[in-house]
Amino acid sequence: MANKKKWSMAMSLLLAGSLALTACGNSNSGSQTGTGGEGGNSSGEKPVELIWYTIGTPQKDLAKVNEEINKYTLEKINATVKMNMLDWGEYSQKLQVMTASGEPMDIMFTASWAFDYVQNARKGAFKPIDELLQSHGKGIVEALDPAFLEGSKVDGVNYGIPANKELPAQEVWRFNKQLLDKYNLDISQVNSLESLEPLLKTIKENEPNITPLAIAKDFVPLAGYDYLIEKMPMAIKLDSTDFKVVNILETPEMKKELQTMRKYYQAGYIPTEVATLDTMQDALNAGTWFTDRAATQPFADNLWSASLGYPIVSTPASEPVIYNWSVMGSMQAISANSKHPEKAMEFLNLLNTDPVLRNMVDSGIEDVHFKKIGDNVAENLPESKNYDMPTFSLGNVMLTYLNPEDPENKWEEFRKFNESGKPSPILGFNFDTSKVTTEIASLQNVKEEFWSAIMTGTVDPEQYTAKAIEKFKAAGLDRVMEEAQRQLDEWKASKQ
Repeated sequence: MANKKKWSMAMSLLLAGSLALTACGNSNSGSQTGTGGEGGNSSGEKPVELIWYTIGTPQKDLAKVNEEINKYTLEKINATVKMNMLDWGEYSQKLQVMTASGEPMDIMFTASWAFDYVQNARKGAFKPIDELLQSHGKGIVEALDPAFLEGSKVDGVNYGIPANKELPAQEVWRFNKQLLDKYNLDISQVNSLESLEPLLKTIKENEPNITPLAIAKDFVPLAGYDYLIEKMPMAIKLDSTDFKVVNILETPEMKKELQTMRKYYQAGYIPTEVATLDTMQDALNAGTWFTDRAATQPFADNLWSASLGYPIVSTPASEPVIYNWSVMGSMQAISANSKHPEKAMEFLNLLNTDPVLRNMVDSGIEDVHFKKIGDNVAENLPESKNYDMPTFSLGNVMLTYLNPEDPENKWEEFRKFNESGKPSPILGFNFDTSKVTTEIASLQNVKEEFWSAIMTGTVDPEQYTAKAIEKFKAAGLDRVMEEAQRQLDEWKASKQ
């Protein structure tokens, strides 16, 4: 659909540089309508109105589309839904206030990065849904890879329904193909940060106006660990069998990566001001870069090439790994205050199994906002500008219609990609920081002082990691690691 739909905010946060993806999906996935068992108006019960809050810029035609949605859901499950959109920057804060005040709502968007899923589950904002999934959400359970529901448990309980999308996270080295071709550079042997060096050297010596390694302040070298808290030094090795919590700054893997980053910075391969750069998007738009690192998904090279307007190719920088944050990147939860939790689950089940409803919510009204040009292919009409929803946030992405330029096997490749993911050893473990909140706040201050400068090679890693470790310890790092280890040991024992 003319590359209209974006993974948008969540993808840019979670995929660290991945660009836009459009959304229209796959009607061949099979419809399960009236799946809650109460279907339609035949029960004679009074229709239920569900209140739904989701994230994104409010759309001009939302009310018009909502009216059509309600005609459909009233017939299918004897319920209507009132859709409310809250803009990206205000969503978390407004939902926090509304849930605290007990404002009526039934369904809400939540994620690892917006209206914090784990934190709000522990606060009691969401209804536990394990029983509801079995009674009114069996279609969801059948559609999802089991790792989605396993990885999104909080203290052993499911409180949200993850969107069926890419499951693992995999990093790639992404290249401007024009420069690869110009200098006949081979990326087949690029499999690590160190292996980039001869290519970066060639670009630096021949292209003074090109940034060889286009990274910004949020860059963190890959060292083969899963962090207990993002960009905090507590981590578990991805191939760990002893589940030992370590300080990532003290590991041989990270020390090696940081030395390489320092060498690259001193060689001029990295922007001088990298530690304060929010993004390198301007360089990407202008084509004045050679390589960067980004999270991938099936056909990502095609998407990046179409989005930037010149060819992009990539090669793996890591294996596909299923992390808690990749599982929790987009979820729908049922409010603990919902008066209609069964009907809410019935609606969510329909949304995640019925292509007609899923595409109506995503792309609007057929022959108004989009036109089908095949069984599972659709293109945007001019009115689509009035209804441009963030596809990733609305449920089962693999039901959305394909764009005309999408390969026919798009969703099959997504399923293969999901199956290839290796679970992190701590998938499903969520560190409860309630007993170390003071220490966490102090650690955050230390991180702000040192993290970006060390990770981007801006400062001497040996000298500054020693200073950072000293300050982290003074701020209570050992206490936090001790508490994390205790919880992790208990979690591991409970799993066995």
